Amino acid sequence: MEEGGAAVREDRWAWLVRMLAGGGAGLLAALIFVPYFMDTRLVNPVMCLLCVALGVAAGLATLPFADDGKSLLLRSGAHFAVTSALFVLLMAQFYGWWWEGLLLLEGMLALLYALIWLGRWIGWYMEVMQLRTLLGLDAGPSPLKWRETLPYAPFVLLLCDGLPLLLRWAEHEIQRGSILELPVLSALILPFVLLPAGGFFAGVSLGKRQGVCPLYPLACFVCYLPMLSLLSTAELFHGFLAAVPALAGNVLGWMYRRAVPKRGDA
Repeated sequence: MEEGGAAVREDRWAWLVRMLAGGGAGLLAALIFVPYFMDTRLVNPVMCLLCVALGVAAGLATLPFADDGKSLLLRSGAHFAVTSALFVLLMAQFYGWWWEGLLLLEGMLALLYALIWLGRWIGWYMEVMQLRTLLGLDAGPSPLKWRETLPYAPFVLLLCDGLPLLLRWAEHEIQRGSILELPVLSALILPFVLLPAGGFFAGVSLGKRQGVCPLYPLACFVCYLPMLSLLSTAELFHGFLAAVPALAGNVLGWMYRRAVPKRGDA
């Protein structure tokens, strides 16, 4: 009980120190930069308060990550929502309620927040993996299951890059010397039959073995992008015709995996 109480007091102290440090930094920034940007010698109390609140939010962002993924996502989402709201209110004091500019600034804040969060998350994840290894436990799935998706990379490259080039070459050979060239293979059969079917059934196979792997449909879309500059018949929506069925198949395979237990599990 005493150890638990000491841990709680230590956590509260960590929160308080970070909030005071962040609030002090926000107040100092308000006193220095607000008069400069507003071209005045006085500091607006509202802007000063917003700077302090934004500093407190920045200070809380330095707290260690939560121990489990669900709590981590909930806390991170709540923190970003509060931070973005304070940021919008502060920027509105400078530029007014010009929504186009505010949305642009919000997008820049979201990008910066995501980069910092991702950098911290990678370190947190590596610590979790090291701890599980030291305890003799399974290290668990890789981030976004990239390692589990990697064996399907040759298939994705073949489906989204090799096959379009091969079919386009076959069309040229078949219709060589013809006045009218109809790209039936590369413009109809490939995007509306082969890409969806290939992506879907491979996604089912991956989902049944590894569960939901979000990088698989993303890889299908990204790998098709070079075809936009290499093939005249390629269109951007063809990439979605590969990625969306790939995602659907992956989720369906995951659902099958959960519904039908493996032999020996029963």
